[in-house]
Amino acid sequence: MEGVGVVGLYVRDQDEALSFYVDKLGFRVHTDVGNGGYRWLTVQHPQQPSFQLGLFLPGPPVLDAATAQAAQALVAKGAMPPLVLTVDDCRAAYARMSAAGVEFTQEPIDRYGTVDAGFRDPSGNGWKMIQPRGAA
Repeated sequence: MEGVGVVGLYVRDQDEALSFYVDKLGFRVHTDVGNGGYRWLTVQHPQQPSFQLGLFLPGPPVLDAATAQAAQALVAKGAMPPLVLTVDDCRAAYARMSAAGVEFTQEPIDRYGTVDAGFRDPSGNGWKMIQPRGAA
């Protein structure tokens, strides 16, 4: 099957991001390999084994130092487009993730026939957590 296999996020610290996505959100490590100063680090949601989320440091060989610094600043400000995590029960996931230390920017709200909440990872990447219509 063809399709999107990896989508990357810029993070300020790969170990910090790895701990957040694995320990707090329940993702699992897919690939963690290095080549000199470069580290290819991807995680997967347990219910989506064909898709990887890359946790990458902005910098060489992809970005020069000035561009990497600008990218880090945009991520830290929450200026990057949000990602969406779908869950069966937004309120239950909110309670579980809050207990694990995830800091939410928006508590669960009923709107448009769904329930959604918002949080950010330690680097500033924004997430919407959405319960589909008719779930829970």
